[in-house]
Amino acid sequence: MSDRTRRRLSAALLFGCAGPLPALAQSGLPVLPQWRETARRVADAGVALEDLAPNAPDSHTVQRGDTLWGISTMFLKSPWRWPELWGMNLEQVANPHLIYPGQVLVLEKSAGRARLRMATAGDPAVASVPAAGTVKLSPRVRSELLENGAIASVPLNLIGPFLNEAVVFEGNELDGAPRIVATQEGRVVISRGETAYVRGDLAGARDFRLFRELRPLADPLTREVLGYEGRYVGTAEFVRAGEDTVGPNGKPLVVPATFRITSTRLEAGVGDRLSPVPQQELVAYVPRPPAGQVEGRVIGIYGDGLNAGQNHVVAINRGRRDGMERGNVLALWRAGRDAADTTVRGQRTAMRLPDERHGLLFVFRVFDRVSYALILDVLEPVQRGDRFSQP
Repeated sequence: MSDRTRRRLSAALLFGCAGPLPALAQSGLPVLPQWRETARRVADAGVALEDLAPNAPDSHTVQRGDTLWGISTMFLKSPWRWPELWGMNLEQVANPHLIYPGQVLVLEKSAGRARLRMATAGDPAVASVPAAGTVKLSPRVRSELLENGAIASVPLNLIGPFLNEAVVFEGNELDGAPRIVATQEGRVVISRGETAYVRGDLAGARDFRLFRELRPLADPLTREVLGYEGRYVGTAEFVRAGEDTVGPNGKPLVVPATFRITSTRLEAGVGDRLSPVPQQELVAYVPRPPAGQVEGRVIGIYGDGLNAGQNHVVAINRGRRDGMERGNVLALWRAGRDAADTTVRGQRTAMRLPDERHGLLFVFRVFDRVSYALILDVLEPVQRGDRFSQP
């Protein structure tokens, strides 16, 4: 793999797009018809002033490290209404994924409506617009798109490590998977760069993820097992094939395959199972609400924690079969506590206070019955069994 190809692939992973480079070159990042329709509708009328964030700035210069989610938060009360932000400057931003550092967004208000447009060099509304030639107004979609520094939709550096690590298996598939059977010099644990010996059918694959025991993910209400979460250990690459041979005594002898440990989250050891690194399809992480009404529960905290906070990952009991999609934004709810009304002398009335919304989830991996979501913001620690709904 050339250095140029490696840089492009790394950039694609960072921006939430993994997959064959030709597909990226041909189509760029997808823009779904419903987003485009919303954008056109809003572009015609703008948005109502009451939908703007209370402290929405008159202008904003896009900075390196900005995200569409962050910019939406800056201008709109509901950042998941991202297509509306795009629609507010539809004429000048043909593709919402192509917003670059240095571009200046100007908020215009008139007749109770607001629109967002891109400033140009010499714009009287903004004195600090860069000189002509440094503001890219209509960049062409091409394979080098991500090398040019277009900003991401959400802080994808937070979920990047989980794109291969957070995996839900439908059943106990790892029981028959290739496994580490011995280590170099009989070591109990092995780290990055060290050698492991593996038996099992590799099916022609060369790059593998390592998993330990599978943990069932059960619905907290129905107790139904929705899938099995593998405890991620690291990655390993194929070095040399094994073989069946005959020992000096004439008895059959097995020579295991040789692997090199390429990365570790935990120290690897005998018994760890191998699963091929899958080819990722082209993905655009675009914040938006689910297409239909949805409600469910958090069924697990990724890792070993009992609760989770901002930027942590949780598993939820809704997946592809429930209409969940990557990019869906969900509202987190804090369960109302039990209380008592003692305001009337001699009476004590039991009460249950209403649930309170206290955070947002961003879905980034979807399986059949389970999804993984990043906690974008939250007021109190999230626990297994917490409820989520439409934002």
